[in-house]
Amino acid sequence: MTLAERIFIGLGGNQGDAQAALAAALSALDALPATRVVARSSFYISAAMDAPGPDYLNAVAELRTELEPPALLAALQSIEDAHGRTRPYTNAPRPLDLDLLLYGERVLATPTLTLPHPRAHLRAFVLEPMAEIDAGLYLPGLGSIAPWRIAAASQALRRAA
Repeated sequence: MTLAERIFIGLGGNQGDAQAALAAALSALDALPATRVVARSSFYISAAMDAPGPDYLNAVAELRTELEPPALLAALQSIEDAHGRTRPYTNAPRPLDLDLLLYGERVLATPTLTLPHPRAHLRAFVLEPMAEIDAGLYLPGLGSIAPWRIAAASQALRRAA
């Protein structure tokens, strides 16, 4: 298994039992072919962004995988679909959301995938869990997450009990 690249996945949900959905998603990620979860953050609670809806439960997982980014994205979407994810409109409430945040040092921009995730550096609910795993993490093309965390500090976020 390729161990050189650090892959970070954002997990979130705000419908149904989000804690159970995130736990099941972590197990599903670990069960993907040639993939393993090597670290995960605590769960965090954040307000819905850019759309109305209940608060989200969020976390970040670090993976190692032999899957290339498009195949990993397809696997993430399959896990979301298995948990009842629908996409009626942008930022609609959902039982499970899995975002490919970072795939090593890769920078990619296709119609279906942008790496690093184009809004990861702007969201406290991504930055704080990432920092819990690695406070010195760098985002390709954006630098250290440290100044981004400071910039996002005013966003409502709290660690779940």
